[in-house]
Amino acid sequence: MDKTLNAPPAPAETPAASCCGSACGTVPLTLAPAQAAQAGLHRLRIANMDCASEESEIRRALEPIAGVKQLRFDLGQRTVTLAAEPAELAAAIAAIERIGYGPVPLDTAATASTPGEHEDGEDHDHDHVESGLPRLIAALAVAVAAEAVAFFAPETAAWKGVQMLLAALAIYLAGFATYQKGLLALKAGRLNINALMTVAVTGAFVIGQWPEAAMVMALYAIAELIEAKAVDRARNAIKSLLDLAPQDAEVQQAGGQWQRIPTAAVAVGAVVRLRPGERVPLDGLVTAGSSAIDQAPVTGESVPVDKTVGDEVFAGTINQNAALEFRVTALATDSTLARIIHAVEEAQATRAPTQRFVDRFAAIYTPGVFVLALAVALLMPWLLGWTWMESVYKALVLLVIACPCALVISTPVTVVSGLAAAARRGILVKGGVYLEQARSLRAVALDKTGTITEGKPKLVDVQILRDDADRAVVARVALSIAGRSDHPVSKAIAAGMAGDALASDVSDFEAVVGRGVQARLDQRSYVLGNHRWIEERGQCSPTIEALLKQHEQSGRTVTLLADDGGVLALFAVADTIKPSSRAAVAELQAMGVTPVMLTGDNQATAEAIAREAGIEQVRGNLLPQDKLKAISEMQARYGPTAMTGDGINDAPALAKADIGFAMGGAGTHTAMEAADVVVMNDDLQRLPETIRLSRRTHAVLWQNISLALGLKAVFLVAAVFGNASMWMAVFADMGASLLVVFNGLRLLRGKGQS
Repeated sequence: MDKTLNAPPAPAETPAASCCGSACGTVPLTLAPAQAAQAGLHRLRIANMDCASEESEIRRALEPIAGVKQLRFDLGQRTVTLAAEPAELAAAIAAIERIGYGPVPLDTAATASTPGEHEDGEDHDHDHVESGLPRLIAALAVAVAAEAVAFFAPETAAWKGVQMLLAALAIYLAGFATYQKGLLALKAGRLNINALMTVAVTGAFVIGQWPEAAMVMALYAIAELIEAKAVDRARNAIKSLLDLAPQDAEVQQAGGQWQRIPTAAVAVGAVVRLRPGERVPLDGLVTAGSSAIDQAPVTGESVPVDKTVGDEVFAGTINQNAALEFRVTALATDSTLARIIHAVEEAQATRAPTQRFVDRFAAIYTPGVFVLALAVALLMPWLLGWTWMESVYKALVLLVIACPCALVISTPVTVVSGLAAAARRGILVKGGVYLEQARSLRAVALDKTGTITEGKPKLVDVQILRDDADRAVVARVALSIAGRSDHPVSKAIAAGMAGDALASDVSDFEAVVGRGVQARLDQRSYVLGNHRWIEERGQCSPTIEALLKQHEQSGRTVTLLADDGGVLALFAVADTIKPSSRAAVAELQAMGVTPVMLTGDNQATAEAIAREAGIEQVRGNLLPQDKLKAISEMQARYGPTAMTGDGINDAPALAKADIGFAMGGAGTHTAMEAADVVVMNDDLQRLPETIRLSRRTHAVLWQNISLALGLKAVFLVAAVFGNASMWMAVFADMGASLLVVFNGLRLLRGKGQS
């Protein structure tokens, strides 16, 4: 699972468009712990790096430094991670400082150990917001005072001076950071929202609109703060997964006593005690006790799973009703929960197609509106007879509304919300591109074993074949002999008979390769073997042949129990389908997605399982290369095709499919590495659920794009030909941003329907 859940991210992209304040930009990219621990890797925190445009400026400053490599930006935590020698690191810090930012070196190995955490465990962004709020409230109060003086005071030079001083104070209180960033952006030739606001507010102040300039800056700063807090909900939806794992664990010490210590200090192999109602602090294997574990936080399973000695438990799950002891199998930084968080954070670096479209569009939109504002200021007095003051004012209004904040922010927030919603259901999507593409699937290839079926043989039928055979004796003999064998079929027989008899000691036990097992019990010799062995012993009959054919047509493996006098009983073992498989297949068909079974098992068994699951198209006896060819044929026939599997033999087909789904609970590392989506609880119903979430995510993306562009278009017309004011432009711009953010956050609620 380690390779899959820390799959290499796509290279971070530099957005083509300028953007707004702390709310937007490229989605974060977080390094996995193993990567962060590499020699020469350094992490810098840049507290005033809020936006994609600012990331681009820092990137351009660092790229010319020859020794700086592997730039990784995380706007959520306002950090950049880079590979560099000490001399180049000093040059990088100096380059960042020259363009007006304040980088602070962090201890990379420590801070990257747990995804989503800051360097000292504190929420610095929250502290920054809370400390800035009184300043913004004071700025708004001063701006209101300036408006009041303009409305009530006499039109004298003294009172106008008061207006100007109050406005200047309000702009200083609310807009110092905006001006600082705006001037840097203008110097770099980038038209981000800070540059536009700097020009607009300065222009308004110059033409004598002092109270309005103050009100615009105060409202903008407050709206930006609200917007940033709203966007943090999407980011924190992933970071909140950290709260699932306790910070300490009760660990057995060398002397046998128990002591509660931080989970970060617990070593692999340590024994941890878990009380009823407590969350599991680390991954491990149960060594003592039995209990039900609520695995919903990690795998999305709605029903608690019974755990006993030898079973695996995951960090973040909840012990229900009895004490357990388990041996730790992974460090806190390497637990399943930590890997899930890393997987989702890294998935955000893969930009969805809609997001790339929005970035390209915004790159044209912002300069276009800026040119339009210049045209209004310079040409309208000649074309429509407006006064120069009126033309300049309308141009400034256009500048305020020009930033594509709502447009650019709508996509990353929506995608992050969708990824977090999927993770909460135990679905790990490796990138926004797969989250969006899943809606277009028209066919799904399904492996049989471990995907549609449980992947574990189970005793499904017992038939007594001789009149003198006592069922209780047959059960005891079968349990005693099968219980000595490690073969999966023998284990299934032993497990099935365990409730009907008690095992007895056997002698002369022997496993015969390709045949079965034999032993002596109660002074009699018995064999528990396959059809071939019974034929070789001359104990087969037309009746037995007919029964064998009937069971084999149903996809069952038959084992026969015989003594020297003939066959006593027949045991039919089958890989039963999962309870959710029928419902999942029905849902896929109802959504217009064609399910096709691809399996290496024989055709008769495959058809029997397919009938039970409701699948019409079945292809058996397939080698890995045959599955690969089948995927290509399905893509040509149906269009976008997914592959679902869990074995090494499924890996080529998973990689070939448009989207590969791996069963994460039973799946091999190779299968999960090749897949684009990992289903943590092996529930096939997660497939239609992913498609529904994809369709809903796509719908919300285009709702947000339509909303953002529609409001911009309406206000642009009102700004040029109506009576729109600058403060109204701020409300329109930031209001649209908040609307699309909250619309995107709707994905975090419930499952959503297609």
